[in-house]
Amino acid sequence: MKKVTSVFWIALAITLFSVLWGSLAPKNLETITGNIQAYISTHFGWYYLLIVTFFVVFCLYMIVSPYGKMKLGKPDDKPDYSYPTWFAMLFSAGMGIGLVFFGAAAPIQQYMTNPPYGEPGSEEALANAMPITFFHYGVHAWGIYAIVALVLAYFKFRRGAPGLVSATLEPLFGEKMKGPWGKLVDVVAVFATVVGVATTLGFGAAQINGGVTYLTGIGEGFGIQLLIIVIVTVLFMISAYTGISKGIKYLSNANMGLAVILFLIMIIIGPTLYIMNMMVDSLGAYLQNLPRESLRVAPNNEDQQQWINNWTVFFWAWWIAWSPFVGIFIARVSKGRTIREFLSGVLLVPSLVSFLWFSTFGSSAIEKQNAGADLASLAPEQMLFGVFDQYPLSLLLSIIAMMLIATFFITSADSATFVLGMQTTNGSLNPPKAVKFAWGIAQSATAAVLLYTGGLQALQNALISAAFPFSFIMLLMVYSLFKALRADKAALDRQ
Repeated sequence: MKKVTSVFWIALAITLFSVLWGSLAPKNLETITGNIQAYISTHFGWYYLLIVTFFVVFCLYMIVSPYGKMKLGKPDDKPDYSYPTWFAMLFSAGMGIGLVFFGAAAPIQQYMTNPPYGEPGSEEALANAMPITFFHYGVHAWGIYAIVALVLAYFKFRRGAPGLVSATLEPLFGEKMKGPWGKLVDVVAVFATVVGVATTLGFGAAQINGGVTYLTGIGEGFGIQLLIIVIVTVLFMISAYTGISKGIKYLSNANMGLAVILFLIMIIIGPTLYIMNMMVDSLGAYLQNLPRESLRVAPNNEDQQQWINNWTVFFWAWWIAWSPFVGIFIARVSKGRTIREFLSGVLLVPSLVSFLWFSTFGSSAIEKQNAGADLASLAPEQMLFGVFDQYPLSLLLSIIAMMLIATFFITSADSATFVLGMQTTNGSLNPPKAVKFAWGIAQSATAAVLLYTGGLQALQNALISAAFPFSFIMLLMVYSLFKALRADKAALDRQ
């Protein structure tokens, strides 16, 4: 533990305080986080929409600009990982559990439960269900991740800076980033990561519990979810012990393998033609409405404005809360790629995979809903298993899905322990195992307490609250990167 910095102790103390608070006064924590979340969503929804759209536009500009030729590393650096492994690692870290959790649930909810347009179950709601789901999981989400990853990778591998969020701000604030202000930035990044990952671990535990309940009739409850978290914690600790080039790499490839198997079985036994038609039609609607949805606040329609706050603002906050963790991890595995290659890969490939996934599982769910199956009445964590129950091979599909959730669960937590260790040991690319284990326990404890305090709603409240301060840091990171790129390109042009 000699390598740890004060960021480790400060962030760990804040995390432990939150866990203790949630244990002793769960209702109080739920009320306070709910009030904070409501205030941020109501008063700053417009802000989230603006900055996330800005991040996407900035990424697209960097792809086509002369800066796109610059490399994340020295001129002769080569990528550490092949394209398939690279895509598998960034995808597993960035989206895994969310896709499985919401693969069927999100389109059904937008259609039957809480549509952005029209009445539940109407043709208008159906027409918008899939495009809105694409919107929430498409280039905006990956644009957020790409910004943090790009800035960190550039400063780490090209300029030799420590792999810390604070180090990326030195072009703006100089030596101040090595003092208390820098520590504050890193503490915010670490705490946002803990809450963001703990939220998704909570989703994962709830869905594994939901799957077991749907298949066996065993009831859902905190005790079972806590047992799931404990088992998965032991497994990801073992994976973390082996290091990034073994545990995370192999598990990420296993994730993609299981996901491909589940996807192919579903597209074959499901309504294949309907799936393909829905995918093409929804992609067209998504692209056509992208500018409008990106900045839609609906100030004159209270119901629609509330829907935007509950859905779009929540998702943007979710991705921002996850961006320190996913961004740092993607940066770590992207050395040697050009900015153009990096941004094209991070923005487009995972987005297209997400569209294929939602088209397959969402369309299969919608088709059975329209045929008379009441999938909309199921809890979100059970909806995927409810869809499988309507098709052949339902038991096999459910078993593969639970294995997939578990491996995504492990890789997310494993990757996060690496990132948290890196951020609290002055950017070390190989943080001590004791530090990773400490963060592994802290993440799992936070997930367990947040589930105990009020299930998924309390998780969502805490998530949006944690994302807000980090969004300002992201804006500063973009400005710092642009300043550094201009200086470095000018130096190259003079050579």
